[in-house]
Amino acid sequence: MGEDVYTYENTVTWKKEKIGEVTWAGKPTIEVATPPEFKGHEGIITPEDLFVAAENVCMFTTFLSRAKLVNCNFKSYKTDAKGFLEKNDTGFVFTKILINVYVTVATKEDIPRAEEAIKLAKERCFIGNSIKTTVEVKSFIDVS
Repeated sequence: MGEDVYTYENTVTWKKEKIGEVTWAGKPTIEVATPPEFKGHEGIITPEDLFVAAENVCMFTTFLSRAKLVNCNFKSYKTDAKGFLEKNDTGFVFTKILINVYVTVATKEDIPRAEEAIKLAKERCFIGNSIKTTVEVKSFIDVS
């Protein structure tokens, strides 16, 4: 492996029924389960939740670095993400993740920079570039 290879490790341990926990060294444990629609549990984070969240968080962190790069003076950032899990010939697959990005900028001059940062975040997001699911991003930029 080359010098630009990074590894990320976790452990999943079964607790009971369709419930487990994910642990990472030095990070909080997350309880996980099969979702209710697959005879799992209510109120517990699922692999499906984590998949959509991974893309959403990657967009966020990539936006932060790209905003700095393009000198975007933003005041707030928020996204909501929705993953579409659909059945096909081989079983269930995520066909699309829709991310709505809400950014507030300081001035009208920052609007194009925010648009550029969002565009670059979508293009450079490691997770989005690693999955076959289509990622659609819609942006909503306000000036405050």
